[in-house]
Amino acid sequence: MPGEKPAHMSANIIDGKAIAAAIKEELKAQVAGLPVAPGLATVLVGDDPASHTYIRSKHRLCAELGMRSLHHQLAADATQEQVESVVKSLAENPEAHGILIQLPLPAHLDEERVLALVPLEKDVDGFHPINVGRLAMKGRRPEFVPCTPAGCMRLLERSGVELKGARAVVVGRSNIVGLPMALLLNHADATVTIVHSRTKNVDSILKEADVVVAAIGKANFIRGEQLKPGSCVIDVGINRTSEGLVGDVEFASAQAVAGRITPVPGGVGPMTLIMLMENTLKAAQKSFQVRELKVGGPG
Repeated sequence: MPGEKPAHMSANIIDGKAIAAAIKEELKAQVAGLPVAPGLATVLVGDDPASHTYIRSKHRLCAELGMRSLHHQLAADATQEQVESVVKSLAENPEAHGILIQLPLPAHLDEERVLALVPLEKDVDGFHPINVGRLAMKGRRPEFVPCTPAGCMRLLERSGVELKGARAVVVGRSNIVGLPMALLLNHADATVTIVHSRTKNVDSILKEADVVVAAIGKANFIRGEQLKPGSCVIDVGINRTSEGLVGDVEFASAQAVAGRITPVPGGVGPMTLIMLMENTLKAAQKSFQVRELKVGGPG
């Protein structure tokens, strides 16, 4: 468990860029050893600039790793049937080992119906209801874990943070980050509390936390004086302000109290992308195993 530290010391920075770069080299070596390059298919509906940026960065990383990417762009007014038709075709395409639907979809589309069309074995985002359900159950394993929470867990592991028996607080309860993050920490034998907009006595809860994961989407929501000295702080937030990008944690004051902390940017962000690539590699490896079993038959 993170220990107390002298007041004059500042927190060790958890360098997400460096950890992601190390994992990238590991993945590149594994991709090179496969019979076929893993393929990631992306579906983007509309012209949201942030979504276009995310998609470009995903395809750039695919190329750097020696993986293939297939992109499908649909107009913002695409119908439910048009979007579903694209996802169904990718579900049947053996070259698409992983399928990523860029969220959020335009408001007129039924997001749940679209996501449910992604086969479990291609759900590299980890958002399929069955994958999420398995994550919530003791003794069950999802095919894939959502990329941002998976990246947070890898940061904790590679930074040597002891989670067994630790008190962990997740700030935020979204389906994409907060909820799966709490479930993963629970699997790691931490004692988990979720803080949300209706939570009372937030300060006293944070003060007891050995590990804090902030994923509430509010700039500088958590300050150093709320934290337990020596705690580990993982900041998932990315908020655009007049001073540039900031996290959900007020960095300067938190760094003065915490034992370890992720910066924004350069902390969780690079890990989300590399976990997507790792999931796509896993999907490809599983598909090759299934193909070999079908060709070879039982024996």
